[in-house]
Amino acid sequence: MSTPQPQAPAQFWEERYRSSERLWSGDPNPLLVREVDALAPGTALDLGCGEGSDVLWLASRGWRATGVDISSTALERAAAHAAEAGLAERTAFEQHELGLSFPEAGFDLVSAQFLQSPVALDQDGVLARAAEAVAPGGTLLVVMHAGWPSWMEEDEYPFDAAFPTLQGVLDGLALPPTWRVETQETVQRSLTSPDGRTGTRGDHVWRWTRTV
Repeated sequence: MSTPQPQAPAQFWEERYRSSERLWSGDPNPLLVREVDALAPGTALDLGCGEGSDVLWLASRGWRATGVDISSTALERAAAHAAEAGLAERTAFEQHELGLSFPEAGFDLVSAQFLQSPVALDQDGVLARAAEAVAPGGTLLVVMHAGWPSWMEEDEYPFDAAFPTLQGVLDGLALPPTWRVETQETVQRSLTSPDGRTGTRGDHVWRWTRTV
């Protein structure tokens, strides 16, 4: 019997978005809000923007925000949400399979929220490109899940996953001294499973400033 071939990332994410009229809540990621709310608005890039909630939040606070995603369905929804909110002029959306293509550099903020995937993704390479896309004086913000939710048993894990450590991401990026670490911590948040079980989940957050 032949071994099933891994699903192509573009096909996986397109099918996932098409499986539901709305995949995400529409609320901005809380750690993005916490880390960015006090920053002066400029140009922003959101990697893996999905249906655009973070892009819209940034635009509503004066940023000129660009969202990129692999799924055309997600991007169509994001653009529609921006138009409905009256934010079309402050937003842009581009289709990229990160690791194969990337927006042009020069952003005051580059945000990578939960850039973790059950299908192929060159996470280290994408984060390196994210750092390169930050303009001098700008900010790189990365948030990743630290592990599965506490209410999940081992036999419930939907796929094999290697979760990063705080130091592991720092070591992997190996940013030069021209970068300053502003935030490096694990945040615990409460959440409820689809069947009503309560628990917690840890998220790692890193924020750097490119000084020159």
